[in-house]
Amino acid sequence: MNDSPISRRQMLRHVGGGFGLLGLTGAMQSSGLLADGRTTIGAENGPVGSAVTNTLAPHFAPQAKRVIFLFMSGGPSQVDTFDPKPLLKKLEGQRPEGADIRTASKTAGLLPSTVKFIPRGEAGIPVSEHLQRLADHVDQMAIVRSMHTDFPNHAPALCMMNLGVLTPTRPSLGAWTSYGLGSENENLPSYVALCPGKPVVGPKLWGAAFLPGRHQATHINHSDMTPAKMIPHLKNKFLSADAQRGQLDLIKRMNREHLSARPGDNALETRIRSMELAFRMQFEALDTFDITQETQDTRDAYGNSQFSKACLLARRLSERGVRFVQLFYGNRQPWDTHSKHTAGNERLCKDIDRPVAQLLTDLKQRGLLDETLVVWGGEFGRTPTSQNGDGRDHNPYGFCMWLAGGGIKGGTVHGASDEFGFTAVEDKVHVHDLHATILHLMGLDHERLTYPYSGRNFRLTDVAGRVVQNIIA
Repeated sequence: MNDSPISRRQMLRHVGGGFGLLGLTGAMQSSGLLADGRTTIGAENGPVGSAVTNTLAPHFAPQAKRVIFLFMSGGPSQVDTFDPKPLLKKLEGQRPEGADIRTASKTAGLLPSTVKFIPRGEAGIPVSEHLQRLADHVDQMAIVRSMHTDFPNHAPALCMMNLGVLTPTRPSLGAWTSYGLGSENENLPSYVALCPGKPVVGPKLWGAAFLPGRHQATHINHSDMTPAKMIPHLKNKFLSADAQRGQLDLIKRMNREHLSARPGDNALETRIRSMELAFRMQFEALDTFDITQETQDTRDAYGNSQFSKACLLARRLSERGVRFVQLFYGNRQPWDTHSKHTAGNERLCKDIDRPVAQLLTDLKQRGLLDETLVVWGGEFGRTPTSQNGDGRDHNPYGFCMWLAGGGIKGGTVHGASDEFGFTAVEDKVHVHDLHATILHLMGLDHERLTYPYSGRNFRLTDVAGRVVQNIIA
């Protein structure tokens, strides 16, 4: 429609045709026949409480259906968790001649770990004494000791780990997954970011950038686990569901008419879909986010910390078909231990040990671990040298992450760092390789999952990335 006056007859012709098209579009969408113009697979019986819809066909048979990414903001120390280096004790305080232990800021000599490592699992993989509940699951885990990234500062490293580039200009890993596979449950978002506040860089870490806006994460601030606080204003206490449905249909028709004159208006399309999702969420989301529906024994098994409760929520979201759940530990960078590292590392490890172990236990007991990929790690690691006497600085050159569950070869250690735990030296894994591997396990070829923007096809892994076959079952 334009600014010139139109007759009543013309208006009825426009609106009448639009209503018919809307009806057809809605029917096709509900049947899973419309989704970014890509081929879809038919609806099937899904997880608890789901109504499977808008599910896209993967490039090949997936080994995992969904991802839970446990993100340790700030960067955990590899030499105090999963990569023991006894030589640090022997050379304590030294900077050995010829050793490559360069750092972004000034550090002193080598700082040994005070942590005792205990062999666990069938392969006897050493794990920190502060992570012994988690170590019960080492036979389901692939520990990568040769991770590396491109920059030693938090903001660029956070962008690289979450977006695949050093600047906050690209879609996130979760957004690419949502774009590639769609949603398993039409009543919940396909991508949820659990973060108790605003991290460094901010919401762009879970954004969609130039992808259709519906693929960005729904951010849930879980600092208060009351469902009405996490997702406020979801319920309309003044209108019935039928009245809301009628109101929403009218608004949608008006927006669609507006959109028809402005094809490609991604923001308006996102708004239309967001209102639809918000309406449907009223009937499932509040129950999903209410962890008090779990038994007291289950809640006790996870623990009572903020992170513990969020791990339980992540399991509830995953079992109900949320495609990608990313759980950020803390608001800023709790694992950024530039001082008082020994005490801080012990406290942090003990805080995550129980809930992460219970999350893996729960997923396994419910038959979900084989189809749920769990990823753990931060934006980089920490130096084996000391800073401020008892701290560790940022280390992008070599650090640890682990994966468990869907498609992972359990009881595996991949790659190695040097004798000090500073630089990845064997079977090195870049962040692009990690992303390629996660997408591969979800049935997506990282080189084929592209989106045309600004004159070229973009992808999560840019022009790099290789699948780490050694950790795949």
